[in-house]
Amino acid sequence: MRAVLLAGGISMALTLFATPLFIWLFRKLNWGQFIRADGPATHITKHGTPTMGGIVIILATLAGYFFSKLANFETPTISALLVLLMMVGLGLVGFIDDYIKVHKQRSLGLTGWQKILGQGIVAVTFAVLSLQFANQVGLTPASTKISIFRDTNFDLMVFGSVVGIILFVIWIYLLVAGTSNGVNIADGLDGLATGAIIMAIGAYSIIGFWQFNQDCQTVVENVASCYNVRDPLDLAVVASAIVGACAGFLWWNTSPAQIFMGDTGSLALGGALAALAILSRTELLLVLIGGIFVIVTGSVIIQRVFFKLTKWKTGTGRRVFLNSPLHHHFEMKGWAEITIVVRFWIITALCVISGVGLFYVEWIYGI
Repeated sequence: MRAVLLAGGISMALTLFATPLFIWLFRKLNWGQFIRADGPATHITKHGTPTMGGIVIILATLAGYFFSKLANFETPTISALLVLLMMVGLGLVGFIDDYIKVHKQRSLGLTGWQKILGQGIVAVTFAVLSLQFANQVGLTPASTKISIFRDTNFDLMVFGSVVGIILFVIWIYLLVAGTSNGVNIADGLDGLATGAIIMAIGAYSIIGFWQFNQDCQTVVENVASCYNVRDPLDLAVVASAIVGACAGFLWWNTSPAQIFMGDTGSLALGGALAALAILSRTELLLVLIGGIFVIVTGSVIIQRVFFKLTKWKTGTGRRVFLNSPLHHHFEMKGWAEITIVVRFWIITALCVISGVGLFYVEWIYGI
């Protein structure tokens, strides 16, 4: 528990006090946000706001995690290192995307296929490594079984070792790409994605700590509901470090934002969220815990599909929403930005509470 609190405290202090230095530096480097022309008119005032704040979040997370391990004379675990690998890897993809935008002063950074390739390289590397490094009882960081609250009986290896591994890699890629892009899409209003990710990843700090207390290797009561997860406590520690880093960053990212996380931060945080779900064996539960990201991503998909279908049938494309993602739709309807953010945070909180609640109910009743 000490490491969990220490990691969060250190990372929060770093982003809280160091972010102004990065704001100054990014202004010097002219790393300002470029605002797309088809977005809400109110966003024009955000043009030039320092971006790539994800760099601060990533550095603070790394410092918080490793200093907490050092202070407790503990060795970093492979599970936590895999989460950090995912975070840094996708953060690098996001940084390249952001740098192209600020360097060329345009809203498009990497092309869609280039971003898919970058996410694919990181996801495949993570997937391959996550099936290695078995501990003394044979547990690897990830499992080829599809999981909800824990591993189900549906194992992808039922299709054979070669096909099973291929399906596993594809499954991991879909989770990583879907979650990282979902957080990226949600990062459209001051503080929206940061606040939402604090709650979502905070849930995994709770889940990891509970799995540690109910570990099958140590638990003596309710053995039937124990968890076979590798390094659950360290997953809680790294989740706490991320939450702390985001909490400190939110002080400067809330409306009116003095800095944006950029794709550097949104892809990194989305990747970390996916990695925590995969390694804690709660993959499908992520749909509920990260419900707000599912909603905003769904609004974009609905908008595009409906537009293309109506254009194909009538020659004129029609839209379901005034703008997409969904938060921009409400802006176009006249809602204040802070109102949208707070209400989306409330939705996030309800999703997270429901997800953690169901996780606990499953432990009690084995649903």
